[in-house]
Amino acid sequence: MLSPLEQNIRKNLKHNLTVNLWDGGLFGAALGFASFSTILPLFVASMTDSATLIGLVPAIHSAGWLFPQLFTAGHVSRLRQYKRTVLMMTIHERIPFLGFAIVALLLPFIGLNAGLLLTMFLLTWQGLGGGVTANAWTSMISKIMPPDSRGTFFGMQAGLANLFISISAIGAGYLLDYLASPLDFAACFFLASFFFTLSWFALALTREPEDTEKVIPERKTHFWVAAKKVLGKDRNFNWFLAARFLSQFATMGFSFYIIYALRRFDMTPVIAGYLTATLTISQTVANISMGWIGDRIGHRAMLILGAFAALLSAVLAWNAASISWFYPIFILTGLANVSIWTIGIAMTVDFGTEAERPMYIGLSQTLTAPATIIAPIIGGWIVDSAGFIPTFIISTMLSVVMIAILIFMVKDPRKI
Repeated sequence: MLSPLEQNIRKNLKHNLTVNLWDGGLFGAALGFASFSTILPLFVASMTDSATLIGLVPAIHSAGWLFPQLFTAGHVSRLRQYKRTVLMMTIHERIPFLGFAIVALLLPFIGLNAGLLLTMFLLTWQGLGGGVTANAWTSMISKIMPPDSRGTFFGMQAGLANLFISISAIGAGYLLDYLASPLDFAACFFLASFFFTLSWFALALTREPEDTEKVIPERKTHFWVAAKKVLGKDRNFNWFLAARFLSQFATMGFSFYIIYALRRFDMTPVIAGYLTATLTISQTVANISMGWIGDRIGHRAMLILGAFAALLSAVLAWNAASISWFYPIFILTGLANVSIWTIGIAMTVDFGTEAERPMYIGLSQTLTAPATIIAPIIGGWIVDSAGFIPTFIISTMLSVVMIAILIFMVKDPRKI
C-alpha cells in the first residue's frame, strides 16, 4: 500500500515529468549556444593560445559542479522539500552566461588579458553555482520520480537536452561564421541567457510534496563523520568512486578534440557546429536508450559500455587522418559522456537508503572533483610540451584500467 507521500508523487508524476523535461530541453537549447565543449573553448581560444587554459574550460565547469555537493549534503539531507533551495541556487549557474555576453562586447575596450581573467571568473562562478544546486536537484528528482523510472527519466531529460543542444549548436556555428568577432560570441551568449531564463520558469512549475514522514535527527551530524561512515562500510561504492575518479583521466583527451581538429585540419566554424551537433545527437540517443536499458539490466553494464566507447574514441583521435574521422570520434565521446555523467548519477542514487542518498550523491560528485580539474591540466601540459597525440595515448591506456575496475571490482548495487 502506498503512503500519502507516494500517492502524491504518483498523482503529480505526469505533470512533473512534463515540466522537468521542458526544463531540460530549454536548458539544452541554452547550452547549445554556449557549449563547454566547443563555443566557450573557442571563445577562450580567441583570447589565448594556451592549451592548458583552453582545456580548463570544461574542467572548471565540471569541477565546480562536482566539488560542493558533499559539503551541501548535510543541509540537503535535513530538508523536507528541496524545490526552494534548487530555485534559489540555480540562479548562480545561469547569470554568468549574461556575463560572458557582456565580456565579449567589452573585449575591444578592456583587452584580451582582462577579458580572459573575467571569463575564468565567470566560469568558476557558473560551475560552483551548478555545484551548490546539484545535490538538492538530484535529491528532488529522486524523490518525485519512482525508483524504477529514475534512469529512464535522467536519460530522457538529458536526451531531450542534447536534442535541443544539437539544434542550437548548429545555429551557433552559423552565428560565429556570419557575425564579426566579438559580436558573434556575444549573440550566442545572449541567446543562451534567454533560454536559461525560460528553463528556470519551467523548473519552478515542479510540484514537490513536503515529506512529513522523514525522520530528521535533532543533532546535525558533521558531513565528514557521515562520509567516513559510508566509506567505511560500503566497499563496492569505494570501487565505484575509484572508477569515477579514473574516468576523468581516461577521458582527458576529450577536452582537446575540438582544438586538435581546428589546428590539425583547419576546421571551419560551421564544421565545429556540425561536430557539436554530432556529439549532442549521439548523447540524445545514448541518454534515452542507456537510461532505459540501465533501469532493466543494471546501470553497471552501461558504465562498462561507456568505458569501451572512451577507449575507442581515444584510439581514433590518436590515428585520425582527416576531419571526417571526428564524426565517429564525437559519437563515441557522446556515449562515454552519457556513461560517466547520466548513468553515473542514476547508479549513485541506487546506493544506500533514502536518508543516506544525499551523502552518497555528495561523495560521488565531490570526491571526483579533484580529478576533473587535475586531468585537463595534466592533459594541457602534455599538449603544450609534447603535442596532442601523447595525451590521446595516455587516455587510451587509462581507459583500459577503468574497464578492468568496472568489470572485476564494481557490482550492481540494486542486485546486491
